Amino acid sequence: MTSITKDLQYYKFCSYGFFKNLRFFDAFLVLFFFEKGIGYLEIGLLYGTREIAIMFMEIPSGLVADALGRRRTLIASFLFYISSFLVFYFSTNLILLFSAMILFAVGDAFRTGVHKAMIFQYLKANGWTSQRVNYYGHTHSWSQVGSAFSALLAGVIVFFTGAIQQVFLWSVVPYLVNVLLIASYPKWLDGEIKSQQLSKIRLKFLLVWKAFVTSMKERSTLTALISTSLFSGYYSAIKDYVQPMIKTMALAIPFAIYMNDDQKTAFMIGVVYFIIYLLTAAASRLSGRMTALFAHPYKPMNMTMIVGFGVGIAGFSFYYLAIYSIPVVAFLVVMMIENVRKPLGIALIAELAEDEAMASVLSVTSQAKSLIAAILAGITGLLAELWGLGTALVAISMALLILYPFYRLKSNAAEQ
Repeated sequence: MTSITKDLQYYKFCSYGFFKNLRFFDAFLVLFFFEKGIGYLEIGLLYGTREIAIMFMEIPSGLVADALGRRRTLIASFLFYISSFLVFYFSTNLILLFSAMILFAVGDAFRTGVHKAMIFQYLKANGWTSQRVNYYGHTHSWSQVGSAFSALLAGVIVFFTGAIQQVFLWSVVPYLVNVLLIASYPKWLDGEIKSQQLSKIRLKFLLVWKAFVTSMKERSTLTALISTSLFSGYYSAIKDYVQPMIKTMALAIPFAIYMNDDQKTAFMIGVVYFIIYLLTAAASRLSGRMTALFAHPYKPMNMTMIVGFGVGIAGFSFYYLAIYSIPVVAFLVVMMIENVRKPLGIALIAELAEDEAMASVLSVTSQAKSLIAAILAGITGLLAELWGLGTALVAISMALLILYPFYRLKSNAAEQ
């Protein structure tokens, strides 16, 4: 396994991921919607709307980042995030919730792919491209550490305030920290453009678009994109549905009799999510070691896909028996697999894509994930409303496993 070089910028990359994932609302979002009187179908539509908005913004955001500068693009994305948090906090109806989701989507679209491109550009400039998978795995693992502490702190906030909506207000603080952190990145990570004259911007857009089209014409790039995006979309669509399961577990366990139901829920969600994200952080760091075990990343990408959907089918089936601990463990396994696969898939796509359009191609990976997540979120919400959450999750997992032969990665690029 290739060792990584830990300079000041490495720690900035790691810090970015840590603060980015201090989104205190993440572990309580579905419960927040329930508190607002929103059902599974509306939740599915809210998630679907967010993902569709991300999808439409992804390609232009990548082009803007490549043409106008990545630091400015990232700073703008965090300002959209902050606006979203404030709208969530003050929301009183479904229209405001949809508005908050769209603002969040714009922030996500302007962020996704851009920071990864900066990391890979930094590695290339320093001659460290051999560290790509391991380096990104390490920096990504700090995102999971951030998520772990986010869940724990969110549990503390909800425990003592008794109001889930407070987590949105507290989420503003780490995002303001990230704005300052990004501003401290080296200016050359912005890309080649020094001037924002309209003629130069138009020319840059044209060059980037041509490089992007060339990259996407390669079947190996397209197949790697689909494989990466499909499992990420599946994970994104189902991951928050673990929250009502944890709440049910918390209320059923006879512990801490001095706590009310809301405090039990806050305590259990904070602890469970903290453990889950620490384990997924470790999984992200293992992506580099997994690559070293195989001659080519296609094998672990395929293997983890099959295992992930299989675990979903087996684990979520226990929901019918009202045994919620096993579905929660199944969520944990799916999350760990996603964090092993993501660095592998992103590094593979970055290797296959044209350098000039790296941010654009990485953004399209997220765009494809968003489309898949939007479709799966809508279907999951509808099925959960009609036949229950367990049926919805098992059906989605089974359908994707059945379709696996159509998106299987092949070991030889020529076979693609």
